[in-house]
Amino acid sequence: MGRRTQAERSDATTSQLVSAAQELFGRNGYAATSIDAIAAAAGVTKGAAYHHFEGKPALFRAAFVREQEETAAMLGRLAMGEGDSWAALRRGCRTFLERCLDPGFRQIVILDGPSVLGWEAVREIEYGHTLRVLLDGMRMAAADGLLAEGNLPARAQLVFGALCEGGMLLARSPDPEADLPVLAAEAERLLEALKP
Repeated sequence: MGRRTQAERSDATTSQLVSAAQELFGRNGYAATSIDAIAAAAGVTKGAAYHHFEGKPALFRAAFVREQEETAAMLGRLAMGEGDSWAALRRGCRTFLERCLDPGFRQIVILDGPSVLGWEAVREIEYGHTLRVLLDGMRMAAADGLLAEGNLPARAQLVFGALCEGGMLLARSPDPEADLPVLAAEAERLLEALKP
C-alpha cells in the first residue's frame, strides 16, 4: 500500500478529531471538554487541532453535524426496511425519540447544541439532515395517499419541532425509559391527525 497523500492525511486527522470531540462532548458536555483533551484523545497535537478547526466551537459544530448525519442515515436505513411509507414514517418518529435516550446524542444535540451553536445554526443543520428525512417520509406517505396533502414543509417542521420537544422532555426526565412510550404514543397521535 502506497503512502497517503497530504489530503488523505488531513482528512484522517480531521476525522480523528471529530470522533474524539463527539466522544468527549457526548460524555462530558461542552463546558467540561477542552481542546487539549480532544487533541490528546485524537492522538494529535493541540496545534494540529487548531490547524483543522478554529477552536472549540468549530469542533463542537463538527461533532453536532456528525450526530445529525449519523441519525439521518440510520433513519433512512430503517425507513427502507419498512413495508410502507406510513409504517416508515411512524418508525422514524419513534426511532428519533429513542435516539434521544443515547447519552452522547442527548448531550450534544439536545442539551448543548442550542446554547453553543444558537437556535438558528441548530435548525439549519437539522433541516439539512433529520428534518430532510422526515419531510421525505411525509412526501412519500402523501404520494401514497396515507397523509393529507397540503403544506408538507410546514407540517414537517411542526412535527419535527414536536419531536425535538419530546427529546428535550426525555433529556430532562428522571426516568426517560419510562417516559419514552408515552411520548411515542403522543407522536403517533400527532401523525394520525395528519391523515386524510
